[in-house]
Amino acid sequence: MNWESIFVGLAAFVIIGVFHPIVIKGEYYFSKRIWPLFLIAGILFVAGALFTEGKGLSAVLSITGFTCLWSIKELFEQEKRVEKGWFPKREGKKKDEAV
Repeated sequence: MNWESIFVGLAAFVIIGVFHPIVIKGEYYFSKRIWPLFLIAGILFVAGALFTEGKGLSAVLSITGFTCLWSIKELFEQEKRVEKGWFPKREGKKKDEAV
């Protein structure tokens, strides 16, 4: 039996689930301008996956990296969802407030 693949699948499920509120809170407190942090983290995680020996750990690092990169798109989408009133807008937050 290959338990490593079950671990990778579970890790992917947890990582994606954790990033959902991170994107929401990130946009709420810092606006979409926090996207460069997700870019840097994504690049670092993917690079780490390239230089990791274990297949399972490498896969988890890669999933985390690409989830960070996907979160950039979600930050911009989250801003639109806030404008539509689907999520609360932070009071006192300017439209393009600096990080």
